[in-house]
Amino acid sequence: MSQTVLITGCSSGFGRATVRAFLEAGWNVVATMRDTSGWSEKECPQNLLVVHLDVLDATTIESSLKSAIERFGQVDCLVNNAGLALFSVFEATPITVLRTLFETNVFGSMQTMQVVIPHFRTIGGGRIINISSGSAILPEPLMAAYSASKCAIEGLTESLQYELRSQNIFVKLIEPGFVPATNLVRKTAEQATSIPVPSGYQSLVDRTMAMYMLAPKLTLATEQDVAQAIVEAATDETEQLRYVVGDDAKESARMRRETSEQDYASWAKDRFRPVAP
Repeated sequence: MSQTVLITGCSSGFGRATVRAFLEAGWNVVATMRDTSGWSEKECPQNLLVVHLDVLDATTIESSLKSAIERFGQVDCLVNNAGLALFSVFEATPITVLRTLFETNVFGSMQTMQVVIPHFRTIGGGRIINISSGSAILPEPLMAAYSASKCAIEGLTESLQYELRSQNIFVKLIEPGFVPATNLVRKTAEQATSIPVPSGYQSLVDRTMAMYMLAPKLTLATEQDVAQAIVEAATDETEQLRYVVGDDAKESARMRRETSEQDYASWAKDRFRPVAP
């Protein structure tokens, strides 16, 4: 019997790539998103169910789970992928924007897990895979709020790994480095112009944006790399917590793990030398 995965945030990026990766691995896939219009019937084989889900609306989470069970019998794995990025000067970022970021990235994932965990307990176990970020390993300049939201996911996931082990539910983290194909550069450029920059920060913003604009020219991870790591986490039957994707994130993780705080701080400053005075 094929296993079933429910994935949030499947309209583009990691989510869409992960749908394809699980289908190729022979899984039933419940691809959820706020706007399902981007999926045509031609893209939907028998083992793919596309449904509306807003992580901020518990009723849509519950109805998505119900639809998944009606179609496939049960859900064996949850991938919490839905999320927002934010590039801005923290001082100037409206608190409403910060709340929206945390509502989606943190509380949305929490709410989805609270709906799905009872189902996992009923069927005797399951897997939860939360998408973190290399920004939780090495927080970048002008991404303080985004990094904070991903650090919250890190703490939540590690705690739940221990808490849910007795229920035969395994909880894991994916930590992708920078992936240019997700349009993060374009989105961050739009945010840089939509939130006013206080006097004294413009030079920092310009230099940081220049650093990000160089990223697509570098050899970094792809959406497919991240999707394959998610499938690995769902199928390797280990208790491994973190799956780091991309050479940049792996280097950050290695330096964080193997060096002193002073050496790590010096290394990080060198890495951000284009933006650090």
